[in-house]
Amino acid sequence: MKLQFIVSNQTEPYWNISVENYLVEHADCVTLYLWRNRRTVVIGQNQNPFSECNVEALEADGGYLMRRKTGGGAVYHDDGNINFSFVVPKALYDQRRQFGVIQRAVESFGLHTELSGRNDILAEGRKFSGNAFSKGRVNDLHHGTILIKGNMDDLARYLKPKPAKLQKHGVASVRSRVVNLSELNPEINAEALAPRLREAFEAEYGGVAMEVSFDSLMQLPAVRELHDHFASPEWKYGRWRTFTAQRSAQFDWGGVELALTVDEARGVITDVQIASDALDLAALDDARLLLTGAKTDQRPKIENPVINDILSLIY
Repeated sequence: MKLQFIVSNQTEPYWNISVENYLVEHADCVTLYLWRNRRTVVIGQNQNPFSECNVEALEADGGYLMRRKTGGGAVYHDDGNINFSFVVPKALYDQRRQFGVIQRAVESFGLHTELSGRNDILAEGRKFSGNAFSKGRVNDLHHGTILIKGNMDDLARYLKPKPAKLQKHGVASVRSRVVNLSELNPEINAEALAPRLREAFEAEYGGVAMEVSFDSLMQLPAVRELHDHFASPEWKYGRWRTFTAQRSAQFDWGGVELALTVDEARGVITDVQIASDALDLAALDDARLLLTGAKTDQRPKIENPVINDILSLIY
């Protein structure tokens, strides 16, 4: 089986996510890609940045806001994290195998790990890795963060956890839910973990991975175009600067926040933004289409439970 292994030499997040997106479209083998971002809040494709992050404080401190193309919630990256991306041809994509690579590498340091919920990996009962997923034309993507020695004070300063979400998890703060692996084993650092991840990757897939130069990927015109897209204010902020959230709630499948523009004279919703950490991006897109142009007194009929929950916030 053909394998490739890539390690970024950049800490500006827009380069790292651009290479990831390029690989999803063009990689022709099973790929493990490791990267690190400097002082970055990463939000899901459908999230409101101003509800998830203290944007002004982050950017005043020289940090970055980055919006990815997958669902899920907001996470904080700094030099104390390693981020990973599995880019896998559709026929070989298997989340259990991909999770297994991360678990095997961490467990090689003598820790017990387990999967929790829809996208978390725990060590000694606390979260050290959040994951998200998306499907491409040729390859599917599984990516996530590994907390090694992240700055928890910065995490608490920049992220805005929803009280309802914290209450759901039975905890009082973001800090109590996560753990740095270095707290559990001081021998774990980025330099020590990266080769263990490569070893676990090669052991899982039964081959020797070819190493690809990150600089060569940065020079590709398609990667440079993606970089400009991810760095653009239009992608990062969308129209959320001009909207005021009018409805929000927490459901079993995730949290949701709606911002609407209504033509009062006609009783029609003329524009809608849906912010959510839900992984079902198609349902959010469908809800947005259903609501745009809908009468405010006539609920559209739909069977999808995610869409029904969203409609219940209006009708």
